[in-house]
Amino acid sequence: MIDLDHPIYRPLWARLLIVGACAAWTGFEFWMGAPMWGVIVGGVGAYAAYKLLYEFYRRPPPGPAPEAAQDERQ
Repeated sequence: MIDLDHPIYRPLWARLLIVGACAAWTGFEFWMGAPMWGVIVGGVGAYAAYKLLYEFYRRPPPGPAPEAAQDERQ
């Protein structure tokens, strides 16, 4: 659901801003007495944190084409 190759996610500040906004919204929902929405937004925030802060750095770095693709061209 989150395309990690999109250029908006390259800077760390943008990824932290998204996760921080979700965390703030979760706190607001619990503070206003809406625990169901707090759990929903908390889940979205947890998913965003996982994808944008953890999985972002675990992707393989872009490199040359695999050897199998190069063999097919010859």
